[in-house]
Amino acid sequence: MARLLRSLLFVPGNNSRFLEKAKSLRVDIVCFDLEDSVPLGEKKSARNLIKNALKNRSEYNSEIYVRTNSPVSGMIPDDLSEIVQQGVNGIVIPKVNTANEIKKIEKTMAGLEKKRKLKPIELMASIESTQGVVNAYSIASCSKRVSALVFGVFDLLNDLGVEYTKKPEGATYSRAKIPVDARAAGKYAIDAIWQDLDDVSGLKQDSLTAKNLGYAGKSIIHPKQVDIVHDVFYPTPIEIEWAKKVMNAYDLAKKTKKGATTVDGKMIDEVHYKRAITLLNSVK
Repeated sequence: MARLLRSLLFVPGNNSRFLEKAKSLRVDIVCFDLEDSVPLGEKKSARNLIKNALKNRSEYNSEIYVRTNSPVSGMIPDDLSEIVQQGVNGIVIPKVNTANEIKKIEKTMAGLEKKRKLKPIELMASIESTQGVVNAYSIASCSKRVSALVFGVFDLLNDLGVEYTKKPEGATYSRAKIPVDARAAGKYAIDAIWQDLDDVSGLKQDSLTAKNLGYAGKSIIHPKQVDIVHDVFYPTPIEIEWAKKVMNAYDLAKKTKKGATTVDGKMIDEVHYKRAITLLNSVK
């Protein structure tokens, strides 16, 4: 596997200033949020702001994802109705407990994609409960759409009845299990956020721990965390070699007027080409 997922930055979907600022950020994924950062009374306006932002997709440097509300909220159909459109690279589903929740969401998405003539959109499932941790492998492997599992530490600790600390022992098993299950399913894993914006050394050490556990990157909540996380999750030699292969193969395919080609037996297209460029540009 080779793809830059070092940083997943959550941006409140109800804040037009933050949505605008995100255009210039050099982060791997900007994730417009409809869930925790958006009060209930502002969900509708946030959907509209995100919908309009997606229409200006070309102005953003990063991949663009949207985090919906949780399956138990009952709001996902309304979320998907607005955000399943041209311009969105993927969708993060928070608080996923079972594979059936993903399959139900996938069915809704497939209907919207067919109606709007869109290619299948990626999903990332956020694991934030004891039930989700137990079912992590089945969630990761239930659909080709699922590209990664995201670890959500705060709701997990709440489910366990454990207070949050910067080194929460109650999350040790779950944090280690998620990347194992993700990799076993052939998917990526992205670590939880580091809440203390002023503790730079703590963020660096926490990122190193995550990398050593097998995470591909980290969720973040502020642009000033980007450089630290990117330095820790520097592309590996295997990832750099993959990117070079993709660049060469796709350049050749374009010369022969082919829309797609293969690398190491797997199909690649324009999306993989752009990811390869981003990865190689990140190498110092």
